[in-house]
Amino acid sequence: MSKKRGLSLEEKREQMLQIFYESQDFFLLKELEKMGPKKGVISQSVKDVVQSLVDDDLVLKDKIGTSVYFWSLPSCAGNQLRNTYNKLESDLSNSRKRYMELVEHRDNLKRGREDSEEREAALEGLKAVELHHKKLKEELGAYADSDPAAVEAMRDAIDVAHSAANRQHFHFATMVFNHIPRSKRAT
Repeated sequence: MSKKRGLSLEEKREQMLQIFYESQDFFLLKELEKMGPKKGVISQSVKDVVQSLVDDDLVLKDKIGTSVYFWSLPSCAGNQLRNTYNKLESDLSNSRKRYMELVEHRDNLKRGREDSEEREAALEGLKAVELHHKKLKEELGAYADSDPAAVEAMRDAIDVAHSAANRQHFHFATMVFNHIPRSKRAT
């Protein structure tokens, strides 16, 4: 008792392409859905398979009026493969050229950077200057609280907070005053 397994997506694509190549005609989606099962592609998956072929430019699609037509010719696929091949060859040669330029640039940068006592001393001096710079930044950070601009900003913030507190107190007092009956208010 052998179970019949379904076709993979790639197999379905091949079968649908065979429909186009054998007839060398154009089709509506409904026609393809009828022809698909004859090639082993179930009709529910024909639309997805054809769309994947359109996305890969193996099948062409054009809307004429209200109908959408699909077609593909063997010569179109050959031309497309040649164009893709030429594009990839061009990309490869450009990449090789860019690689050679980068290697040459790297070699130019390496010249003058050979290990020597003078270079080692310069690198040690650079490390010392960077460490000193880091210490000065930390010291400057410790004095940031005394920065006149920071002190002025704090004073401005205090003034804003003070006026906001007074405003809230006024609103609260008005609200309480309005809820006390007139007979109980001190005049």
